Amino acid sequence: MIRYLKDGIDVEIAEATDKKVQGIVEGILEDIQKNGDAAVREYSEKFDNWSPTSYRLSAQEIKACYDEVTDQELHDIKFAQEQVRNFAQAQRDSMLDVEVETLPGVILGHKHTPMNSVGCYVPGGKYPLVASAHMSVVTAKVAGVKRVIACAPPFNGRPSPAIVVAMDLAGADEIYCFGGVQAIGAMAIGTETIAPVDFLVGPGNAFVAEAKRQLFGRVGIDLFAGPTETLVIADESVDGELCAADLLGQAEHGPNSPAVLLTNSEVLAKETMAEVERQLTELPTADIAGVAWAEYGQVIVCDTYEEMVEKADEIASEHVQVMTKDPNYFLENMTNYGALFLGEETNVSYGDKVIGTNHTLPTKKAARYTGGLWVGKFIKTCTYQRVTKEASVVVGEYCSRLCKLEGFMGHKEQADIRLRRYAGSKEKY
Repeated sequence: MIRYLKDGIDVEIAEATDKKVQGIVEGILEDIQKNGDAAVREYSEKFDNWSPTSYRLSAQEIKACYDEVTDQELHDIKFAQEQVRNFAQAQRDSMLDVEVETLPGVILGHKHTPMNSVGCYVPGGKYPLVASAHMSVVTAKVAGVKRVIACAPPFNGRPSPAIVVAMDLAGADEIYCFGGVQAIGAMAIGTETIAPVDFLVGPGNAFVAEAKRQLFGRVGIDLFAGPTETLVIADESVDGELCAADLLGQAEHGPNSPAVLLTNSEVLAKETMAEVERQLTELPTADIAGVAWAEYGQVIVCDTYEEMVEKADEIASEHVQVMTKDPNYFLENMTNYGALFLGEETNVSYGDKVIGTNHTLPTKKAARYTGGLWVGKFIKTCTYQRVTKEASVVVGEYCSRLCKLEGFMGHKEQADIRLRRYAGSKEKY
């Protein structure tokens, strides 16, 4: 039996589309379409109080950012990017081109072709999310994208040195300091000074997410992103202190970030709830994490591992921390998740910041149909075919009849003209 010891705001109500956000975003994008750079500057001044001579950083400005990070910070950024690059390269190496003779004289294949241009958004208004530069820019470059542009909003009234350094080390070809809808619109629509891209990636607030949603189709996007989510699956093999730390560690992302404990131990459930309250008295970001826990936190108790898997797949959480006697049971049986963190030795923060897997992951139950950002998202898998004259006759006869069956007589003629030429029988075709 599945029972709730703590429930939060009804998910469907909490995630209902904000019509006000839709309208604001639509107006900004229309303005950028019409007025280009002038509109971008207007909104940057309005929302970020930021109006530099140029939003694109010069080589001198980028170098100045390097001068502001410590040697340890530079070393740490390089280490994190090496881990992301290594795993992305392993993923890229697994993507093989295909060419196969499916019938005598019929050659079919596919090629993996990188996109030509990508725009990477790195959030930086509330927290300077340096890691998002690794996840997007590094991965795009490993995929082979020719032009990668990256942007982040100003932090404390100027470009964040750590973010700029991370973008540059990752291989960004153009670096901009602006944020919000105006940044997303500039990259996707283009302006007098910014050539548009083909694909947008990166997390952001509700306005950024809505801008990506409205621009989808005009450009590709990585994911329809919502607030960060975490699900902790645990049994009596771990303690409430650890569970509480892992729940609050993700709840601090924002006041609407769901944090859920799923367990088969009511003792652990109650211990964890008490630990959450205790840790909130000490956590520096308790003003955010506490609201998220109060309104979106859930504690769910099941009787069996099977029930836990059933509930976890229904939740389809972005992050799933598994701390049980047999974590592999969940790896082998779960189907809906953004990323799994198996065992108490690892945690979501490792994935967010440094270990090498990508932290841009599906939210709002999108894990039912997609995984997260990876090197393959930047690559188009495109098919091709070639046939001999003899094979064209074999395939053409089937094609001619099937086209007639559907009433597509122009299609039929495409097959018939080849049959007349290659089969040598003009009467039949």
